[in-house]
Amino acid sequence: MNFELLELLTAYCSLLTIQGENMGLRDYFGRVLKSQTKRPETRELAAVSLAERWSTYPSAGLTPERLAEIFRLADQGDVYRQMELFEEMEEKDAHLASLLQTRKMAVLSLEYEVLPYSKSPEDERIAGFVREILDALPDVEGAFLDLLDAIGKGFAVSEIMWEAAAGKARIVELRWIPQKRVTFIQDLKPRLLTPEAPWQGEEPPPWKVIYHRFKARSGYAPRAGVLRVVGWMYLLKNYALKDWAAFNEVFGMPLRLGKYDPGASTADREALIRAIRGLGSDAAGVISKSTEIEFVEAASRLSGNANPYQTLAEFCNREMSKAVLGQTLTTDTAGATGTYSAARVHAQVRRDLVEADAQTLAVTLREQLIRPLAGFNFGWDRPCPWFRFKLAEEEDLKTLSEVYRNLKEIGVPLEGGQVAERFGVALARGDQKEAGGGN
Repeated sequence: MNFELLELLTAYCSLLTIQGENMGLRDYFGRVLKSQTKRPETRELAAVSLAERWSTYPSAGLTPERLAEIFRLADQGDVYRQMELFEEMEEKDAHLASLLQTRKMAVLSLEYEVLPYSKSPEDERIAGFVREILDALPDVEGAFLDLLDAIGKGFAVSEIMWEAAAGKARIVELRWIPQKRVTFIQDLKPRLLTPEAPWQGEEPPPWKVIYHRFKARSGYAPRAGVLRVVGWMYLLKNYALKDWAAFNEVFGMPLRLGKYDPGASTADREALIRAIRGLGSDAAGVISKSTEIEFVEAASRLSGNANPYQTLAEFCNREMSKAVLGQTLTTDTAGATGTYSAARVHAQVRRDLVEADAQTLAVTLREQLIRPLAGFNFGWDRPCPWFRFKLAEEEDLKTLSEVYRNLKEIGVPLEGGQVAERFGVALARGDQKEAGGGN
């Protein structure tokens, strides 16, 4: 009987141990952390070598077959070529670069703030410490910009450079890691390519990297960025511009036709040839009176006034604008027939994207940057401060003035100070209670 009771107690204790391990502290990747995790990893994990500056330039001679092959490799977890292609797409396409810059700068233009989890003195102290560390970081806006690169590429990774001294763990820098240094070959979790693990990757230590993921649509991280969506439009636009340049080279200049008399000497014919060639660049030449140069204008090979190359390029630009900004009216105004009200609706759609980008980045920073910073210094049982970007709602002052006027007409008392503050105007003396000179 005692032996059976001992077995039951042993099984019960084992069950409690398993439950305790499963309910322990976990990092962003779902790994259960040990209780002795009290110091951060201070060694540099992903040192960028000189070789990282070079690229294989996969966009050179890009074809539909080659693009599909690059995407297939990324689906299998090897994102190296895809990330190099995405870098080139931003470098070579001015319209696409402008769209992505607009999307990122809209978030960077917002001010951020660190708020205590509650109003208790301890939570206020934790929030103040975190705020002090973030304010002291060098180029924190640049670090946020690196993380916002996930909008185009699907994900972004930054290494947290920790410094442990005097019983405190501090963050001294957020160092960007190129996306081509990440692999998903082993599993769906990101692994860093290092000299020790050049193809299978190395799992980053807990609280060592910030892995910001952007989901333009549902699916795996290598397929989630907007550059994956506009990849085919980029390819078609490249074909259109290449064919357009070839057309202009052949038909953009008039044909220079030289004529000479049957009795012209060899020297006259050679002088005529040299003059014709010189007219292409120098617009000058010397020939004899017995020869003649005629300029024949090239007949337009385009039907009517339509330019199919320009039409295709503009179509691709509009599709890129829809994918990145969610609208076209604030970026492509050539030939637009939209009204001011339509433009405001389109701008509101873009504002929704800004809010979503800011919220997603704020969640990542709180879970992967502020959480370990508070945990290492104040204990993992303490609640984590809040982090958010300030999103001020834009107001139409004209509409607001009509609302105040209607309220005043129906006899609703209005405080002059509140009205003046909303419109940013100074109150006249004596108008202390009601707007418009009321008492």
